[in-house]
Amino acid sequence: MAAKKLTVVISQGQGNNPAKRQLEEDILTELVLEPKIDVSVVPHLYDMSKDHTGLLFLRSVVGDIIFLSWLYPRGAHWILDRQGVKGHEGETLLKSESDEELEDDIPSLDEDEKQYPNAIGTPEVPNRKIYSLDLRDHSGPQVYVAEILRIADEQSVETVSLGGFDLGSPAAPPTNGQTENGNIGHEPIADQPADANRLAIKEATKRRWYPVIDYSRCTNCMECIDFCLFGVYGVDGLDRILVEEQDSCKKGCPACSRVCPENAIIFPGHKTPAVAGAPGEVAGMKIDLSKLFGAPSAIELAAQERDVELEADGRETVGMSVGIPKRQSGHQSEEKDEMDTLMDSLDSLDF
Repeated sequence: MAAKKLTVVISQGQGNNPAKRQLEEDILTELVLEPKIDVSVVPHLYDMSKDHTGLLFLRSVVGDIIFLSWLYPRGAHWILDRQGVKGHEGETLLKSESDEELEDDIPSLDEDEKQYPNAIGTPEVPNRKIYSLDLRDHSGPQVYVAEILRIADEQSVETVSLGGFDLGSPAAPPTNGQTENGNIGHEPIADQPADANRLAIKEATKRRWYPVIDYSRCTNCMECIDFCLFGVYGVDGLDRILVEEQDSCKKGCPACSRVCPENAIIFPGHKTPAVAGAPGEVAGMKIDLSKLFGAPSAIELAAQERDVELEADGRETVGMSVGIPKRQSGHQSEEKDEMDTLMDSLDSLDF
């Protein structure tokens, strides 16, 4: 019987930023001899293909997982879910340095506070928790280590011991740090004692770009599949929306996330925090004040982004004529409220 330990996984940053590598190493060094912890290191989660050794390892883990990455927690959670590493979102007490500077009595308007009663959710979620920590929140290792040990103290977890993960098996990374095609993978990020409970997955990855669906928000409205003209989306055997052909997605294009009425589509690599999975709405304020200054709305911007990619493929642009969400179609006419009156007043202004 394997010892009851909590599995901690550090997902490395893209590239070789020395500050990021140092933080990863410092956290690993602090945790590697903790008797309650099994710690491992894998490449960047978003970049691993479905048959990557790192994901094969993650799928082999039973029990709770603490996952540290350079991603927003919501993005990390739903990438893991997409890759078959499922669990309920574990609640952490970790706050970012910027959050800690805010006054406690200032009410939050985060999109994450919304409820999504019509969300389709994820089927067959195992009875375990996945805690996602963002390595961008703090510059030093101590706060991460303290939170991990706090969770470990509260959990009684049965996991597969990393010491039993056979590095010579077909699912394990090559011991010389090379993949079959000869590409050099990640080097071990720190020299540790031979009996330490840790594993470094060194198999190489490549940069990827694709959408991730947050099923805790998704209502299966299919607006994304109507809007995307590149074959990225499909449906499964239960007629649920899914990202079917992720490599058909156009690098840098987040257009479908802008048309999603529930902000359920995440592009973890996008520079805009709300698109990448941070709290907040992709489309911005409910009253689109950008219109007052001639800037495109979120839907117009999405259509423009799609046209750029269509043109790059040598295809005809379609503008707003194809796949634009019809969220208000079929709604019964109602008496105008104060918000409608305000919007009418704004529309009547001559700027």
